[in-house]
Amino acid sequence: MTTITTAASAFRTTLMAVALLFAASLVSVSEGFSTTSNTNPAPSLDAILWDMDGVLAETERDAHRVAFNRVFAERSLETEWTIEGYGKLLEVGGGKERMTAHWNAVGWPTAFDGDNSDRQARVKELHLAKTDVFNGLIREGTVPLRPGVERLIDEAITSRKQLAVCSTSNEKAVQNLVETLLGPDRASKFSIFAGDCVSHKKPAPDIYNLAVDTLGLNKNRCLIVEDSGIGWGAAKAAGICCVVTKSVYTAHEDFTGADAIVTDLDGTDGASEPVTLETVEGLLQMRH
Repeated sequence: MTTITTAASAFRTTLMAVALLFAASLVSVSEGFSTTSNTNPAPSLDAILWDMDGVLAETERDAHRVAFNRVFAERSLETEWTIEGYGKLLEVGGGKERMTAHWNAVGWPTAFDGDNSDRQARVKELHLAKTDVFNGLIREGTVPLRPGVERLIDEAITSRKQLAVCSTSNEKAVQNLVETLLGPDRASKFSIFAGDCVSHKKPAPDIYNLAVDTLGLNKNRCLIVEDSGIGWGAAKAAGICCVVTKSVYTAHEDFTGADAIVTDLDGTDGASEPVTLETVEGLLQMRH
């Protein structure tokens, strides 16, 4: 009887040991799967945030500048911005800010009497008039889309990516350009962040931060398309992947640090491949 009891006890001990070993192996396997599943995957694109001027279309030289000069002439302000001179003025973000900076440097027109608040009220009025002229030029088809813009937007829409324009230009001007050059169906897919929606304009990151917060985006899953040094500065400050498409006025600027620098999104100069969603996914993975 004692022998049987001892044997049974030994058998139970052996079973318990086997059970413990089996349980330990399950924990190990479970932890192995857990480790694999918790590895952060490379981010995937959720949204493209576009600048407008110089990115969607070459508007600065042939539309904005022309519109400013037309309004200046209509009001006899003895101001005309040359092609080269306007390129320098683009270092200041925002049309109202651009006029103010110019006249602060060269002297205000005699028509601008009064204190600074009166001057700023006149500047605001001029900018609204300029926006109306600009919108007319866009509706006339003065400026086309840049190469590759429509294609990449269509890819994004097909893949259900979010789209937004983040521009220092007047909101009416942005909305008009998007609807006119892209058509109402594409335009309906865009969110617009423009004009004075933020206090600090590019190169401050505020407008991109506003877009990310408003749309509920993850910065690691976004792409910004810019064309200028101040735009690239805003993207960099926001910590968002950025492709720079050099424009007429910005080809000479230093974009060191940008995730990709191209002449245009279709690579029409042969120096780069077209920028596609696959390209963008690769850029996001490189940053991961």
